[in-house]
Amino acid sequence: MIPAGFLFLLLLTDVQTSDEHNCSYLDVLQHLNLTRNKEQFTMIRPVKNYKKPTIVTLDVLLFAILDVREKDQQLIPYVWIDMWWKNEFLTWDPNDFCNITRISLPNELLWKPDITIEEMTEKDRAPPNPFLIIRNDGEIEITDDQVLVSACRMRVYKFPFDIQTCNLSFKSVVHDDKEILLTEHLNSSAIVEETRKLMHNEYEWLFVNMTVHSNNISYSNFNQSVVIYTISIKRRAGLYIINFMLPILFFVGLDLASFMISDSSGEKLSFKVTVLLAITVMQLILNDILPASSNRIPLIASYCIGIFGMMMLSLLETVLVMFLLHKDTKEEAEKEQSMIEDCGYKEGDVSTKKYYTGETPSEVLPVVKEESSSQLMEESREFEKLSYELRELVKMLLNSGTEEARPAGYWKGVCKKLNKGFLIFYVMALVLFLVCMFYKWSVE
Repeated sequence: MIPAGFLFLLLLTDVQTSDEHNCSYLDVLQHLNLTRNKEQFTMIRPVKNYKKPTIVTLDVLLFAILDVREKDQQLIPYVWIDMWWKNEFLTWDPNDFCNITRISLPNELLWKPDITIEEMTEKDRAPPNPFLIIRNDGEIEITDDQVLVSACRMRVYKFPFDIQTCNLSFKSVVHDDKEILLTEHLNSSAIVEETRKLMHNEYEWLFVNMTVHSNNISYSNFNQSVVIYTISIKRRAGLYIINFMLPILFFVGLDLASFMISDSSGEKLSFKVTVLLAITVMQLILNDILPASSNRIPLIASYCIGIFGMMMLSLLETVLVMFLLHKDTKEEAEKEQSMIEDCGYKEGDVSTKKYYTGETPSEVLPVVKEESSSQLMEESREFEKLSYELRELVKMLLNSGTEEARPAGYWKGVCKKLNKGFLIFYVMALVLFLVCMFYKWSVE
């Protein structure tokens, strides 16, 4: 007879040995036959009835906004993607394997849904997660972090106060909605809350919102299930205000200050040209930032063009004033030259001057006793006197109209009025332009 206690101990030892034998991941792997039936697990969609779609659940969280390329119209986010689906051939009872409810295996051992991001323009350079998780009810989970380079239509009309909205559309490559059905795990409010907790860095861009919704798209007779995540981000405008917008206003202030420079020198003209070239450099910098495919002219471009146009008008006004001042100087020089010529003529024509005063110098009029010689000399003086009077009459007729219409310094006075009127117009137009620009930036 075997004692009852010994039998109980033997039975307990067998049970413990059996339990220990089924407590390894290898036992679960052998139970699932993953190493033998490779065709069943890797090559076909894991459903027992092909009419039943495979439901794939997505969960996307935004970790960081690495870069936004306005010129190339690309968004580069760092995202965390979780994906679940069910494999109907992979199930086990946890009670048979020491309550093992999940195991991790290399992802190349199982079929995976061919989910892609429609806006992705470059392949993810980060290495994919090499493992996936299998739960006892057949649910498979794969988690991966990716640096996405996705296409995004940049709306830079309100640059640098713009808010960009970019989509990440997840869909199958070859399966329709009857084979793979996509659905989201978290709703929009939960995604925003989780993203704000996980957001590591934002740098130039601030995270505003993230929404998700499911949709079906049709390609001829081919319908696909799509889950679209919409990311809204806002640009930090402070740096652009300090480094771009304020310097342009400073240049306008310099242009206004140039009205205090004298118009008679060429320094005012060269100063205005220099300031105008500085605005041109700012426009070249702006051209390297903004995309060329924008449907509407950005407000920042209108801002630069408007300032450039007003400064161009100021430069043209300066050119006109300098032209009028030169004209005034030229007329004064001509009058002085005319007076000098007249004085020179009177001083040189001694005989006429002396005749005009009734004097006859002995040097000019030699004493001639003969009556015929005296008469000839008197006729000559009469002719010279008549010629001088005719010449003075012609000059008086030519200069009488201009001297009455334009006295000395006439164009100088015109230039003073022109400068004053243009300065008032310039300031009023500038204030009105800036008010309109900032109103559009704040309202639209």
